[in-house]
Amino acid sequence: MQETILILDFGSQYTQLIARRVRELNVYCEIHPFNKYPAPGDNCKGVILSGSPFSVRDANAPMPDLGNFRGHIPLLGVCYGAQYLAQSSGGAVAPSKIREYGRANLTYLDDNSGLLAGMTTGTQVWMSHADTILSVPGDFSTIASTPDVKYAGYHIEGEETYGIQFHPEVYHTTEGQKLLKNFVVNICGCKQSWTPESFVETTVADLKNKLGNDRVVLGLSGGVDSSVAAMLLNRAIGKNLYCIFVDNGLLRKNEFEKVLERYKKLDLNVTGVDAGDLFLDALKGVTDPEKKRKIIGRTFIEVFDAEAHKIQDIKWLAQGTIYPDVIESHSVKGPSATIKSHHNVGGLPDFMKLKIVEPLSSLFKDEVRRVGRTLGLEPEFLDRHPFPGPGLAVRILSDIDREKVRLLQDVDDIFISGLRSHNLYHDVWQAFAVLLPVQAVGVMGDERTYENVVALRAVTSTDGMTADWAHLPYDFLAKVSNDIINKVKGVNRVVYDISSKPPATIEWE
Repeated sequence: MQETILILDFGSQYTQLIARRVRELNVYCEIHPFNKYPAPGDNCKGVILSGSPFSVRDANAPMPDLGNFRGHIPLLGVCYGAQYLAQSSGGAVAPSKIREYGRANLTYLDDNSGLLAGMTTGTQVWMSHADTILSVPGDFSTIASTPDVKYAGYHIEGEETYGIQFHPEVYHTTEGQKLLKNFVVNICGCKQSWTPESFVETTVADLKNKLGNDRVVLGLSGGVDSSVAAMLLNRAIGKNLYCIFVDNGLLRKNEFEKVLERYKKLDLNVTGVDAGDLFLDALKGVTDPEKKRKIIGRTFIEVFDAEAHKIQDIKWLAQGTIYPDVIESHSVKGPSATIKSHHNVGGLPDFMKLKIVEPLSSLFKDEVRRVGRTLGLEPEFLDRHPFPGPGLAVRILSDIDREKVRLLQDVDDIFISGLRSHNLYHDVWQAFAVLLPVQAVGVMGDERTYENVVALRAVTSTDGMTADWAHLPYDFLAKVSNDIINKVKGVNRVVYDISSKPPATIEWE
């Protein structure tokens, strides 16, 4: 049975980062809303309470009953979690009199604390709270302080319960991973056995048991998630997996042919469907990005369903859903405001009556890549930048026609090929081109031109939740711009997007 750390989410922006840091220790963990979590079983080795945008003083603040694990298994409260533990035990929490946001230093550390073992006095931590703990009950012992925060860390005597008012999961807490290791490995006793190899072994066995001799259909996209899902399923059920790769006419230049050939080399049972004309006809005259997504989603389902019906006795639909999608779907915040619909989310129409299997639903994107590497998947799949399900439709900021798709494919190909040839492709998390709905005056030769403007976008990130614009070399940008204008008919101006996320999104639509 897989050892697990349970993370209760109170809505913090850092909750997923806690999970990522725990998993970097080769320890499996799950995030659940504070008000809807499974009862800790024998495999649950510890619990972490996240931070929160709420104040524990708010009337509607999250206040769960912790009685079913406090005092029974190790517990670590982070920021809001620490304040809630203190207040609910009889301590006092009040608004901070001084700013408690940003870098601070732990000027006092309890050398005998197992949570802080190996950490150094003066170590930098990251604070992010408007409240502070003013007093704690008598059975709370202070294990860490800053010049301004007396109860930066505490231990409740007689139980393995700890609270810290700083965030160990963020980069700015320089010894944060050491603290998390102390808690997860030393205090909780986790064996650090959750590796890509163990995941593959366990998942393949589970898939064999779950699916038996049933037939499964999977829609391949050419991306990392669906490709790794296909490899796992192929290892479990072989030719009972039927893969369908649909060309929606909005892929990158020559991508359909190249990716289909790669899939066949992997010995996947794959059928390629050229449906570009169908998608482009359905999108004619549409400019609204959400309408584009819905049309593409609906058309994909129609094409996919028609192709799937050619296969007899299909029982399951496999999807490349990954853990951030799952977390968002049962977020403590409830249904989040829709920024844009996600191409992997939304489910199937009722008439498809298939059971769902999602072999990657417990993994973050970087973990999917590590599993893919373990399975022997080619770097062309593993290192590929994320690509949106609607493809170039959301990178053409106007109505769509074949000429615009051709133009953007050519621009994108020059940009991506240039990144590869200059050894910059792996320095960025995602890069692409956008066709803007404006035209600009230019001069080519002795003639005045009035042609299209394209924007280049490249970002650095770990998981796409936040991103910074990539500081690509000026001489590289100059060369790419020159190549695009000289080689792509219809473009006379290139701009570079230097917006970060937030406040911007990575994609423009």
